[in-house]
Amino acid sequence: MAVQRARFRVWLLLHFLPQVYCEYGMVHVLSEKGSSKGKDYCILFNSQWAHLPHDLGKASLLQLQDQTASVLCSPSDVPDGGFNNQIPMVMRGNCTFYEKVRLAQINGARGLLIVSRERLVPPGGNRSQYEEIDIPVALLSYTDMLDIGKSFGSSVKGAMYAPNEPVLDYNMVIIFVMAVGTVAIGGYWAGSRDVKKRYMKHKRDDGAEKHDDETVDVTPIMICVFVVMCCSMLVLLYFFYDHLVYVIIGIFCLAASIGLYSCLSPFVRRFPLGKCRIPDNNLPYFHKRPQVRMLLLAVFCISVSVVWGIFRNEDQWAWVLQDALGIAFCLYMLKTIRLPTFKGCTLLLLVLFVYDVFFVFITPFLTKTGESIMVEVAAGPSDSATHEKLPMVLKVPRLNSSPLALCDRPFSLLGFGDILVPGLLVAYCHRFDIQVQSSRVYFVACTIAYGIGLLVTFVALALMQMGQPALLYLVPCTLLTSFAVALWRKELAMFWTGSGFAKDLPQPPLVIAPVNCPELPKDSNVPASQQDTEQMTNPTLHVKDLHGPTSAAEELADTNTKMDQSEISVAQSEEPVGQNKDDLESKCLNAEQKQLE
Repeated sequence: MAVQRARFRVWLLLHFLPQVYCEYGMVHVLSEKGSSKGKDYCILFNSQWAHLPHDLGKASLLQLQDQTASVLCSPSDVPDGGFNNQIPMVMRGNCTFYEKVRLAQINGARGLLIVSRERLVPPGGNRSQYEEIDIPVALLSYTDMLDIGKSFGSSVKGAMYAPNEPVLDYNMVIIFVMAVGTVAIGGYWAGSRDVKKRYMKHKRDDGAEKHDDETVDVTPIMICVFVVMCCSMLVLLYFFYDHLVYVIIGIFCLAASIGLYSCLSPFVRRFPLGKCRIPDNNLPYFHKRPQVRMLLLAVFCISVSVVWGIFRNEDQWAWVLQDALGIAFCLYMLKTIRLPTFKGCTLLLLVLFVYDVFFVFITPFLTKTGESIMVEVAAGPSDSATHEKLPMVLKVPRLNSSPLALCDRPFSLLGFGDILVPGLLVAYCHRFDIQVQSSRVYFVACTIAYGIGLLVTFVALALMQMGQPALLYLVPCTLLTSFAVALWRKELAMFWTGSGFAKDLPQPPLVIAPVNCPELPKDSNVPASQQDTEQMTNPTLHVKDLHGPTSAAEELADTNTKMDQSEISVAQSEEPVGQNKDDLESKCLNAEQKQLE
């Protein structure tokens, strides 16, 4: 008896509970007068009621009748003459979808558009209701209904259809070029600047350039703290998106301004104009008397961020500014943050690998709606009151016309983390290439591996038709490739520990030799020991470096030139001598400076 009851309950579930299939489609609307070009609007339909043709040419072009003054729940809502070969538009509410579409079908309608002021949901029913109805029914947003009346007037025709989604959109090519280019340029720039800074660490320079050269070494503790902060912020955004999204937008504007300034400042410094500095003052930052051209650059970078912040929701062109600011931000972060060892790179990439997979594939089993927390936050919750999107992504509009592009995802997205995390490994590979003089084999191999991993991500996205955690494919490709190259070159131990990058690069050996100056005549009034001291106060440093003697000697000599000159001045001021002695000292100094140069 218990078994029979269980079977009966299963039969009820299969036959009478609503079965909802959600599909996106389009309604192509044009004026009956034919004076204007048609336009596609998003609709959400359930193919259980009736299927829509995939080709617009095969869809029936019928008159759209505006009946939004009623909800079509009773026969009194049907106009005189019914809906003969028409598609009525009625408001949602007061009765079920089945009651609406049944009344429309009985009165001669060839389709039904239900206008909704709320979030679009697929019109549901049960199996017996699906078998009774043979006309398509779909939901149309209230704003689209208003746009139809404004653009085409009251006499319009429409055709409902559902074209197939393209396997892969062409905008993926643009995202691929931007991502791989950012990783390659950022990794190369970060490695080159880091090595240059280590050789020039003792050079005296103004505070502004010192600040540009500062880097942050990432430790294992910092990695753990960073991942905990990422998890906490992602969960907070999921629950309090409408409040925190503006905080993220403000942080992005500030960070993007700094990144854009950092990227453009090397080019601006090459301009011959605007080298003059502002007058002395006591204002913050301005007391350092920055150059006028750098001030103008700062104003320009801030202006670009402010323009994006104001017009960020303009879909036609604001994405170009967002991508430009995003690339500048990524380049700045790759230059500033430094992983000193491959061990640190492995720890960071593996931890974020688990983080990405968990929040994309595991969280759908933990949320009430069954949505991925990562995808929901990145794309913006559909029930958000602000309709704002997070700017921490590269976005490119879809180039193919499809229902998904029109209704739900008009842009393809790639998060900054999918660029920065592998990019830090690429930067480390470039620094290691310079250290071991390997003709950039690590850098090139890791960059190619990143490109391959990104292509695999796009293929998985096309096959699964759902958001993919890019680090799931990027981390194995880049880590395993770097590991394999180090193992093949028998440099794995050195590559794993960084071999000196945690500290400083080894300095070249120094050999001190006196300058070949003519011997100064001894002054009877000056002690002999003091005259010998004067002759030894100005030695010349000759650098013998097996790897690159010319460049190293020039940099070390330039570092100590001012110190040598000051010592000469002190020695000369303490003991005045005759004119012949001054001439000899001047010749000696000139000879030394030429040798240093």
